[in-house]
Parts: sequence; C-alpha cells; structure tokens
Amino acid sequence: MSENGRPQAPLMTNTQADRVKEVARLAGRPSRLRRREFLAEGPQAVREALRLHLGRRASGGGVGGRVVVDVYATQDALDRHQDIADLLALDGSPDVRRVNPDVLAAMSSTVTPQGFIAVCTFVDVTLDDVLATAPRLVAVLVEVRDPGNAGTIIRAADSAGADAVILTSGSVDPYNPKTVRSTVGSLFHLPLVIGVELEGLIERLRDAGMTVLAADGYGATSLDDLQDTSAARRFATVQEPVDSGAQGHGLGAQAAEGPDAAVAGTAGPAVPRLENASAWFFGNEAQGLPDEVTAAADARVAVPIYGQAESLNVGTAATVCLYASARAQRLR
Repeated sequence: MSENGRPQAPLMTNTQADRVKEVARLAGRPSRLRRREFLAEGPQAVREALRLHLGRRASGGGVGGRVVVDVYATQDALDRHQDIADLLALDGSPDVRRVNPDVLAAMSSTVTPQGFIAVCTFVDVTLDDVLATAPRLVAVLVEVRDPGNAGTIIRAADSAGADAVILTSGSVDPYNPKTVRSTVGSLFHLPLVIGVELEGLIERLRDAGMTVLAADGYGATSLDDLQDTSAARRFATVQEPVDSGAQGHGLGAQAAEGPDAAVAGTAGPAVPRLENASAWFFGNEAQGLPDEVTAAADARVAVPIYGQAESLNVGTAATVCLYASARAQRLR
C-alpha cells in the first residue's frame, strides 16, 4: 500500500508499454491538442503542478478542475524529494506510478530526465476570465515563437506579480515541453490566455481600464523617463517628460492637472503612468511588434541600452518592463 492508503502499482519496467508510448506522445502537439494534456517534467514543475491541483481540489474543484492526471517517478527521486512525496500522499492527490530510469527516459522529452513526469490537463483560461478580475498588470506576447523566450516572459510575469499572460495567435504553444521547462513552474502560478486574436484585443484591454504599452527598441518614450517621473510623483514633484519623439518636444515640461493629463503647453499625448493598470505588449523576435500595435498603443517604450549591444532579447526586455511597472504600482 502507498502512504495515502491506495494500492501501490508495480514498478513499471517495460519501455515499450502502451502507457509509456502514450505519455511520450504528449511531447508532440497533435497528441496534446487531442487529449488537452501536456507534460510537466522535473521536480520543480511537478511540485507546482501538484500544489495547484491540490489547491483546486481543496476549494471544491475551482476554475478548470483537476490539474494533474498522473505522476511518474523513480524511487530515487521520491526519496530525494520528500516534499513531493508528501504532496502525493495527501487526499485528492493523483496516482503516482513508480518507474525505472529507462522507462522515465522513454517518456521524457529531455536528454537527462530529473526523476519526475506529470501528465497535466491544460490550465489556460479565457480572456473574459482575466478581465473580470480587473487586472493591474498583464503581459501580452504577440507572435513570440521561441519556446525559451515565451517561458522566460511567463516566469518574469509571475515573478513581477502580474495578473495574467496573454499569447496571441501565432505565438508558440505554451504547452510545448521546452516552454514548460523554461517557465520553471510559473506556468501553474498565474492565468494564461492562449490563441487570442490581435484584432480587438487592445480595445478590450483599454475598456478594462488598462494603459497599453508597446515595448519597442525604437520607441520614442524611454522607460527611464517613465520610472523617473513615477519616482518624482511619489516625492510630490510635478515635472514630467514629454514623448521625446513627438514633434520635437523636450523633457521636463510642467505637467497638467489630472492623473492622465497631457503635458501642459504641448500638443503631445499624455505621458503614460507606470502606476496605472498596464498591459505590456512584446513582439516577435525577428520582426518586433506589428504596426497596428505600435500605432494603437498609448506609448512605444524603449528600454535604454547603455553599452554596445545592438538590442535586448525579448525575454530580457520583458523582465525589465514588467518589473518597472510592478515596482511603480507597489510604491504608488
């Protein structure tokens, strides 16, 4: 008997078993879409999947119901990670099936498996679900196709306390094993919306009270300036920079009254406030953001580069931008 009183299945040793092949097929998109299941591999991802699963079970199912269908683990991994073994012993936990290293390797999408594989159900939610919560900080990935970059942004959004991550149509599948691994468990921490059409998205976010910020290396508004004026407002100063690319306006003009007022004495647009609820848009690795996004955004914001690098990786730029907004919102 297992620690939670359920009968313990025999050790799985046959790498050619149908169950092993079915799990391995989840590394491919067709099987994932057909079954609406994906693989979480390694102790960190499996731990976080179990925590979400048990949290939903404890709350009566919650949004989306169960998260983990089955867990496969070597005995050595269970012995080394007692916290995961303890989670698997709790009421409501999924079955754990012990496997030998060869079977785990046959199931895994990695060259060096880390002792645990969980078969999980899709965890994404709808855009309506997210907007109903009045989000303060959202990351939007527009045709971001690299699994590592997408995973890095999801992890950064989680770390910055964002309320959701939205992936538009044409972006990488977030359930791709490489993407899941690069989130290091953050996939299970915050709402994820996938396959959203770009048309109408900006309007919906703006209708929900969010400022739309386009991360653009050629943007006329500097993230430094937005952070400086955010800090100045906290110290009751009234100096605000003007979009330096708009009709030749300079920096430091006197601000008009009101939280979103345009800069007094200019014809330029209002300077966005990082303290406000914001949706950051991040673009494709090669092409950047499409013109329809940069044209409709409240500001095109560039992360300044002080060294000789040509540009920032989109995952790195997203991390800097999200943390800038997160800090401003927490110190307002």
